[in-house]
Amino acid sequence: MTANAQRTATVVCGNCGARNRVPAVAEGTPRCGRCSTPLPWVVDANDADFHAVVDESSIPVLVDVWAPWCGPCRMVSPALEKLAGELAGNLKLVKVDADENPIVSRRFGVQSIPTLVLLEHGEVVDTQIGALPEHLLRSWVESRLPNGER
Repeated sequence: MTANAQRTATVVCGNCGARNRVPAVAEGTPRCGRCSTPLPWVVDANDADFHAVVDESSIPVLVDVWAPWCGPCRMVSPALEKLAGELAGNLKLVKVDADENPIVSRRFGVQSIPTLVLLEHGEVVDTQIGALPEHLLRSWVESRLPNGER
């Protein structure tokens, strides 16, 4: 496991306000240490740790292939993070910088960004190219999640 896969992010629980450390790689899903509420799982991945962070995830993963210079990428990012919060416990959002990670970009045939790839157990469920409004993103993701995970 790479250093990035071992890295944690601090997430504030929306239910009780407790601060929690959420790792990029873990068994199951992150839950609040105080109240057990599912926490949003939003992490960065790179070419080196992509397999551990994404392919080995126990829940569906939405990969956002983006770049910092991309206006539509920056516009869609807050909507994706909000969606990850709403689907906490049922979806992991993984952000990959296309410029810095050509192996991931090649794996999914990324030719324009943002490119969103929904995976389950490392297998592609569907791909969305380009930015969508929040309500259409939510509809796209929810319609492709396995039954009972919405």
